[in-house]
Amino acid sequence: MNTETVPFFAEQVTLNQLVQNLVYASGTVGAIMVVVGLLLIDAGTTRRANLFNSTIEKTVGFFIGFTTYFFIGFGFWAAQYYIMADATLTDSLKDWWLGGAMLNAVAQHVDPAVFPGLNTFQIFVFFLACFAGILNMLFHFAVSERMTARAYYVFSVVATIASSILSWFTWGSVGPLTNAGFHDFFGVGFVYMFPAGMALAVVPMLPRRPGMFDPHPKVPGYFAPSIGLAAGGLLTIFAGLPMVIMSCLFFVDPEAMAVSVTMATTSVGIALNNYALAWAGGAMMGAVLSYATGKYAYLLLGPLAGYVAGASGFDVYQPWQMFVVALGAPLVSYAVYEFMQKRRIDEHKLIPLFVGAGAYGMIVLGLFKSGTPRGGYVGITEGIYAFQHGAISLGMQIAGIVVCIGAGAVVGLVTAWVLKATIGIDVSEQYLVEGQDKLRWGLEDDMVTREEIR
Repeated sequence: MNTETVPFFAEQVTLNQLVQNLVYASGTVGAIMVVVGLLLIDAGTTRRANLFNSTIEKTVGFFIGFTTYFFIGFGFWAAQYYIMADATLTDSLKDWWLGGAMLNAVAQHVDPAVFPGLNTFQIFVFFLACFAGILNMLFHFAVSERMTARAYYVFSVVATIASSILSWFTWGSVGPLTNAGFHDFFGVGFVYMFPAGMALAVVPMLPRRPGMFDPHPKVPGYFAPSIGLAAGGLLTIFAGLPMVIMSCLFFVDPEAMAVSVTMATTSVGIALNNYALAWAGGAMMGAVLSYATGKYAYLLLGPLAGYVAGASGFDVYQPWQMFVVALGAPLVSYAVYEFMQKRRIDEHKLIPLFVGAGAYGMIVLGLFKSGTPRGGYVGITEGIYAFQHGAISLGMQIAGIVVCIGAGAVVGLVTAWVLKATIGIDVSEQYLVEGQDKLRWGLEDDMVTREEIR
């Protein structure tokens, strides 16, 4: 090909564009640090007899979601902006599937009149693909050790596609729910609440892990191998998420003024300080609960509960408000956790954090920040997509909660029914007792505690 005939559009590759590209690329680094942190938490809290298998399944589930998103997922999320510009969902899917024109185009060869800032959108595919994989890892925490690998991998494909569609409705600024007033800065709804909804539907269909609530003849108790390792994972997540927060901001003229992905007025400093205080508030109350009850779990759940409760509003809270909201989050997770323990529901992470603290955070956001302008798209001054034409409201926050958790529950229930009727979903009693590391992979662990082999 004669390179002289290839069009070149310098506006696509300016220094300003490069700086934005680097900001969004750093978000993928932060997302990968979250993956590492989740694996460390899993390694510190999973029974030794299943530790290797659990790590492998989470890793494969991550890459199934990651790959599926590259194939088809991004086109659903991007569709909101296509529809805003009088195009269609089909147009978006054609452009952004794995073989699509925009996903495979070189930015400087694409006219900005056709698609401005193409590099940024391409990097966003990588960024959101990471969270498609993380969603699957989170779901695995709810079904780990009890669901067969093949069933979990089918769930991973289905969950990626379903959550991609949900992201179109609930995360951004011009999707159907977000444009109408639902506010979710960080994607709590489609990344956290959705898999928690799946867990609500699927966990009751699975057997309890031996030793979790009652002694088993061969497994007297469920023993976590290293809570210290889990704490290291928690701090790894804390270190990675600031870069992810930066990727939830849009930078517009003049120079690099920040607005959130919901088009709310914000700044880099406010968003990052709110993130910091969400963890701090959650950690303080989690520590109080742990010392009051003698249960170490709240030292881990507390910071995460504060973060999850605050994440939907990192862009609009004032820092003191964020700290107050975060202080209440562990109390909500504590109530949900104890409720589930008393009813012997074998799920200790997703539902207390994402249903409990997540829903609490969205409701409080609707109360504290009702009327805050957001929605639409920068530069549009009239019509249904006018910049900041909408406002946060309690009613829309509740609607968003119902949609996100409900979508997860429906997807989980339907998928589980289909799999139970075909390939099955739960492992055998032998695998539950003896562990999958030994029976599936032939691995013997010399460090297995005497209680686990008695």
